[in-house]
Amino acid sequence: MKQLLKNTAKHWPYFLMALPVVIILFLFAYVPMAGLIMAFKKLDYQVGIWKSPFCGFDNFKFLFASKDILINMTKNTLMYYVIFTAIGTFLNIVVAISFDQLILKKLAKVMQSIVIIPVFISYAAVQFIVFAYLNTNTGMINEVFNLSTRWYSTPSAWPVILTIVKMWNSVGYGSVLYMSVLAGVDTQLYEAAKIDGANKWKQIWHVSLPSLIPMISVMLLLSVGSMMHSDTGLFYQVTRNTGTLYPTTRVVDSYVLNMILHTSEPGFTAAASLLQSVIGTVMILFANHVVRKIEPDNALF
Repeated sequence: MKQLLKNTAKHWPYFLMALPVVIILFLFAYVPMAGLIMAFKKLDYQVGIWKSPFCGFDNFKFLFASKDILINMTKNTLMYYVIFTAIGTFLNIVVAISFDQLILKKLAKVMQSIVIIPVFISYAAVQFIVFAYLNTNTGMINEVFNLSTRWYSTPSAWPVILTIVKMWNSVGYGSVLYMSVLAGVDTQLYEAAKIDGANKWKQIWHVSLPSLIPMISVMLLLSVGSMMHSDTGLFYQVTRNTGTLYPTTRVVDSYVLNMILHTSEPGFTAAASLLQSVIGTVMILFANHVVRKIEPDNALF
């Protein structure tokens, strides 16, 4: 403790700079964790959270009671995680390298600004854009291709639709980190590769991609922790929470949100959220252990 206070006094400017972030993190990330106790209680609104009676693991039993729903939403959650992570990482890298290789750097900066714009558009607005394309009677897809498909009654089409919407929304912003890594690559490496006879493709393969591997590893490790979490706005708002689409669009987060809105038992939703967090923590520890065994420098800790 004495050493900690001594270091704090010595580096007090850095301490002051970090203090606001630490306070915000504590208030919005750690204080709310006290509410997880609801996962083990049957909430009585008259006495409040702390005086409500404990119910053990009853809330978790209720979560596992509907096995068909549990299996379906878990399968969808994992499926979309794999699809979004694989395609998203690939497109992020492609976009980052494409902009990095542009000869006209001013044009590259303009393009970067343009591709980032979708991330600032709320899914509450995106749902109307998607509906304008997919509406059965006046939708642009049906009008242009002379179709009569009822998209909001066709579950099999929505994995593709949601993937397209997610990539449109996130790829531009997701590529920024990879662009920052490429901006720090020593230009002498490209010049040396060029002298050795490497064309643009070989320069990308032997210089650009290897420089991105540490960042790719970190991003994949961080994403594993949110494996059981999904973008609620994407799955709840863009699909308009249409019941007929549940076989392919119901994920854990949208299911929990539905339970919050349609039931009066917050203990169940707290149990589902706690289970998500526990699984995410276990997965990120496991993934980090695997990466540390293969390439220690790319591990998070």
